[in-house]
Amino acid sequence: MHHITLRKQWVINASVDDVCRIVTDFEHMPKHFPKVAESIHIKKREGNNLEMEATAKSFGRTFKVNMHTEILPGKGFVSDNDSYQFGTSGHEELLLSQHVDGTLIDYTYQISIHKVWLRIVATPLIKWYAMKAWEKAFINELKKMVER
Repeated sequence: MHHITLRKQWVINASVDDVCRIVTDFEHMPKHFPKVAESIHIKKREGNNLEMEATAKSFGRTFKVNMHTEILPGKGFVSDNDSYQFGTSGHEELLLSQHVDGTLIDYTYQISIHKVWLRIVATPLIKWYAMKAWEKAFINELKKMVER
């Protein structure tokens, strides 16, 4: 199995609570971030643990993703995601902490590509394009919502 780790940090001029409230509001993710999520259905909720089925958007395509997510109150979330349709699985962490200029977002996504043919095509694309696209579709939209 081939693994790729994407990692980046951003600072947003807003409180940790304001940022956390939006990034953990999975029910409204498609409304807030339509370029990332077409739909999210919460199948099961036990406290801060969610099982969800999402229709995600990436590389100009939509695909189903099963998510097992733990919301970390005031700190973000961690999620194990499987997309059998796209041929990937991954461990995602969006962690928030106080920063002198607002909130530090520390984002890590460890992706496993299961299909051999997809590794050849997807690996360079994911390494080069995925984080730039995610920053534009998610981080920049988040900034518009919360920055003062």
